[in-house]
Amino acid sequence: MPDVTRIQDVLIPDRWNDYFIERTAELSAIRQSGIMTTTAGLSVPYGGTTVNMPFWTDIDGEDEVWASGHETIPDPITAAKEIAVILTRIKSWGAEDLAGMFAGDDPLTAIAQLVGAYWSRKEQKTLISILKGIFAKALIGNTLDKSTVVMGLTTMVDALGVLGDASEKITTIVMHSATRNDLFKKKLLIPSSGEPGSQDKPEFDTFLGRRVIVDDGTPRDGDVFTTYLFGQGAIGYADGKPRVPVEIERQPTKSQEILVHRRQFIMHPRGLKWVGNAANTTPSNAELETAKNWELVFENKNVPIIALKHKLDGVDTTPPVTPDP
Repeated sequence: MPDVTRIQDVLIPDRWNDYFIERTAELSAIRQSGIMTTTAGLSVPYGGTTVNMPFWTDIDGEDEVWASGHETIPDPITAAKEIAVILTRIKSWGAEDLAGMFAGDDPLTAIAQLVGAYWSRKEQKTLISILKGIFAKALIGNTLDKSTVVMGLTTMVDALGVLGDASEKITTIVMHSATRNDLFKKKLLIPSSGEPGSQDKPEFDTFLGRRVIVDDGTPRDGDVFTTYLFGQGAIGYADGKPRVPVEIERQPTKSQEILVHRRQFIMHPRGLKWVGNAANTTPSNAELETAKNWELVFENKNVPIIALKHKLDGVDTTPPVTPDP
């Protein structure tokens, strides 16, 4: 029987962590779409649980007639700040020697292929939690409630109209798979064209020229769905580096190795500030979903995120019947 290739024999933690960060970004449709991007001046600090992001508020006021003897009255410019909260997450995986011996596989290959996709899904789940929080109780006014209307072309155009003349900022739409399927049936989605003669599936679809991303974590309340619309850079992102991001533990008595992965990052909706007090050092997804933990600091029109509530054609909301034992 061949020797087992142990994780600690082939995995160099620092190099693997760098590879993982790159691989996660590569697999994340949210990041690839440009919704979530690095932001100038936003980084994870060594110390503290939040990051201040100061900005100048817009200038306003009526212009004056410049005439002889007139003394202009200057208006002030004021500063405000967004506050981004630092998020920390940890996950571990373990495998016994016998599992690797019988599988005859290299655990490093499995880790490299699976962990990036795992964290990509978790990032998307965290983003949905943030969206639930900032749209709860109409914290942001960028909500179009069409809960009694079936999704269609008119509904989506109305949603884009929420931002008025700033609607051109919207580049990406995140929707439930049931919504995507409904739009497919109505022939409203346009699949991207692949290489001539290629058998590869289209990379993505577009609706009104905006890229479509499917995530079944988007809210669904009975037959009412929520679809989100985003502009480029709507979510500021920064990766931190914990003191020991990757650690391997060997448990000889169990013939088992455990891989521990620690993460530290910022995922911040632009135009808001975190005002919550997390039960632990940093907030959980449930706390990110709580409206009172967020405050709006930009004007609604300057927050390039829209929530559209709608129905779909022919969605069965009848709960399944449990057969008698």
